[in-house]
Amino acid sequence: MSQDKVVDEIVAVVGNNIILKSDIEQQYLQMQVQGYTTDGDMKCEILEQFLESKLLMAEAALDTTIEVTDGQVNGEMERRLQMYRERIGSDKDIEKFFKQSMSDIKSSLDDNIRQQIITQQMRSKITEGVTSTPAEVRRYVKDTKSSKLPKVPGQLEYEQILVTPVVSEEAVLQVKNRLRQIKKRVEDGSSFATMAVLYSQGPSAANGGELGFMGKGQLDPAYAEAAFNLEKGVVSNVVKSDFGYHIIQMIEKKGGKANTRHILMRPKVGAEAKTTAKSRIDSIVDLINANKLTWKVAAFKYSNDKDSKNNSGLVINQANMSSKFNISELPPQDSKVLANMNVGEISKPYWAEDPRKGGGSYKIIRLVTKTKEHIANPQEDYQVLYDQFLAQKKEDVYKVWIKEHMGKTYVRIDQSYANCNFNNTWAK
Repeated sequence: MSQDKVVDEIVAVVGNNIILKSDIEQQYLQMQVQGYTTDGDMKCEILEQFLESKLLMAEAALDTTIEVTDGQVNGEMERRLQMYRERIGSDKDIEKFFKQSMSDIKSSLDDNIRQQIITQQMRSKITEGVTSTPAEVRRYVKDTKSSKLPKVPGQLEYEQILVTPVVSEEAVLQVKNRLRQIKKRVEDGSSFATMAVLYSQGPSAANGGELGFMGKGQLDPAYAEAAFNLEKGVVSNVVKSDFGYHIIQMIEKKGGKANTRHILMRPKVGAEAKTTAKSRIDSIVDLINANKLTWKVAAFKYSNDKDSKNNSGLVINQANMSSKFNISELPPQDSKVLANMNVGEISKPYWAEDPRKGGGSYKIIRLVTKTKEHIANPQEDYQVLYDQFLAQKKEDVYKVWIKEHMGKTYVRIDQSYANCNFNNTWAK
């Protein structure tokens, strides 16, 4: 679709609400950053999303139970800005990409996010009474071609025992002293953000150590406790977390969340400590293979993975909090080992880096269950089928609602979008 020089022209009207060309352009850029692709015309699809949104917004204005808090908006805005920084670069790079100042970008995001939350709530309200029964799911499976049923990817469950090299007290003291020196430099006038860029080992270093607005539950407990007790601009003492050692600066608190900067440093692991850890895990494997130690007891007594040691080392998928992983969800180092293992088999020890917490551990893993990719069936995958059927049922109810309200609402679309293949017949 050709680009006009005018970016604020009205391209559609829905009742008393207008949709501007600049709305379409900004959403188009945001979707590009997020990696969305389509076989159709993306701007046509964006326009139809706006048309539906305006119908939902008009209905939501009459519903006093629909509300959006500043905390919801600010949290989502910070998440998106952080994603932009990861994919585009610095704030200046973001301004260049969107051809707007950061304040204008935030203003646009605020409106966009607020509207999305409202429409999501309204859509949920339209379909809140939709339910499904086991008999309906069975009928759905019977009447649906197998090619239209969901494919369940190959999944597996596995347990692990980790032996992490012990960091020397000398290495810990060196890191603590370095962080104390940096804190003093900041208190003497140096920029915390600059110090973070220069010295932090965390992924936020390039952004001056800034994490964006987060609630306590989103942060390491020790980090959260220290951070939320800080006043604006104040720098904490050295804090130990699961990720290493930090000094933290409070930027701002808002709506139960806090935006902080931090400088993260991790003590170096010596060669001797790694050798000791390797010998320890070799001994554990020998005892298990000789039936002198059960896997469950070994995990409980010797594993350094506090999240799994009390449950026989069973690894939990943080994406859905289940014990099942799609093959594509596994860390590459574990996937490579598990690919050729049989159920019940124990791997040889190997070194595994931890990209989130830095460093690594020697690890052994045991394969608990393994299934191949297959067409969903009620016996093994009832929940998958239930979710798909219920989603389709809700989508059908929503489409009926849209068509009914389209017929009662004035809609006008600019001729520049006349060739769009909309899912609904908007223009009368």
